[in-house]
Amino acid sequence: MSSSPPRTRRASAAVAALVLAIVALGVSSAPSSAAPAGGRGCANRNNNSVAKLVECVTVEGVRRHQAALQDIADANGGTRASGTPGYDASVSYVADLLSEAGYEVTLDPFEFFAFEPLGPSALEQVAPTPTTYTEDEDFGLLDQTDPGDVTAPVTAVDLQLGLGNASTSGCEPEDFAGFPAGNIALLQRGECTFELKIENAADAGAVGVIIFNQGNTTDPSRNGIPAVTFGNGNTSGIPALGTTYALGAELAQTPDLVMRVFANSARTPEVGQNVLAETRHGDDDQVVMVGGHLDSVFEGPGINDNGSGVAAILETALMMRKVRPTNTVRFAFWGAEEAGLVGSTDYVATRTEAELEQIALYLNFDMLGSPNYANFVYDGDGSDFGLAGPEGSAEIEALFGDFYESRGEAYEGTEIDFRSDYGAFFDVGIPFGGLFSGAEDIKTPEQAALYGGTAGAPFDPCYHSACDTEANVSLDALGTNADSVANATLTYALAETLPGAG
Repeated sequence: MSSSPPRTRRASAAVAALVLAIVALGVSSAPSSAAPAGGRGCANRNNNSVAKLVECVTVEGVRRHQAALQDIADANGGTRASGTPGYDASVSYVADLLSEAGYEVTLDPFEFFAFEPLGPSALEQVAPTPTTYTEDEDFGLLDQTDPGDVTAPVTAVDLQLGLGNASTSGCEPEDFAGFPAGNIALLQRGECTFELKIENAADAGAVGVIIFNQGNTTDPSRNGIPAVTFGNGNTSGIPALGTTYALGAELAQTPDLVMRVFANSARTPEVGQNVLAETRHGDDDQVVMVGGHLDSVFEGPGINDNGSGVAAILETALMMRKVRPTNTVRFAFWGAEEAGLVGSTDYVATRTEAELEQIALYLNFDMLGSPNYANFVYDGDGSDFGLAGPEGSAEIEALFGDFYESRGEAYEGTEIDFRSDYGAFFDVGIPFGGLFSGAEDIKTPEQAALYGGTAGAPFDPCYHSACDTEANVSLDALGTNADSVANATLTYALAETLPGAG
């Protein structure tokens, strides 16, 4: 995800007054890992103020949930991906704890394609120079590709090479004018979704696709194997592999090229589940939704992505068990986010208009403990990237910003790029906001000066990898962001007027 230069912003007077009140109580300056007053008393007392709740949502409590998710992955082949036993066990863990805490828990089903690598894939140059390329070094399997093993001539489609390119390769059907049916399409990252590129290729008669990274900048995320998904809606029916920019550019300049593309994977229709937990008190016409995705990618346990968001939300909910909120609070743990935001999208699509009107706002927490973190807040007012959220989103952004300021922390906007579960809520006009600590993009020297860490390295070097384990977490980022989750959740749970109202 992209980020903008850090900036400081003032919230509304009401939000600022709230944060100042928290500061006056001494909560904002206390480390999240500090032992709460009364020790075990936290779980039994009524944490009916922001000060009490933030005190009781500790790093230790959040880490216990991350440890449980790690244990689940370890017992189930190293993954918690939707459609696997590891995901089912994650559902049980969350649902059981919330039921015991007194929430009204619902398992919300949806249909999706479970994606699974079956073994090594292959990319080979058959002609003019027979060459076998190395998986995970030169190329990689792209999530939600259809399986297949094809050998055919290769045709490049509307490529732009070199730094500063503005590739739109494969984004328009017209890009494939004259494309020889039965060939493999060589496509370049840029502008539109990978799913649109491969479906346009299939419609033009391509039997397979090679997509190489864009190479428009020196950023490693734009030069290595692209770590993306086609999405659950991929209907192309053809296999695809992703390659580095360097290899793609080389292939693009190779005449009479014939390649073999072998995507060794399976896409299996499955029924997944979201976990929904709702307070038994509060105004059902003013629902505050708080969510994050529960699934990992197939390649790893997903303890930062998104065990960090899940653990912070879950601990907040458990510490709120005795609160009688003004507004109904609905906690959501989404399935199949990594398959293309499937669980959250299905949830919104299957609500009635009246049910959607009851949702006052949505808070999204996806990756809160990246080891080389920055403090990102979704750009609700559009001041950083030009696209604003629905009315009320600016006020939510301001609440998060003021909380960082109360802790003496820098923060910055992150683009509304629809790569997480807020997308479906945005599309139906529900105000949203949330936090993010960085994924595969590279930390700049300016960001390293603000947050510490390593410039020139990814915010999360284990993003979508097997090494996204318990060790792949910044406790500083996790502690601050878990407190911010608690602060925002209870602020809106108790508010008489919510953002966007009226």
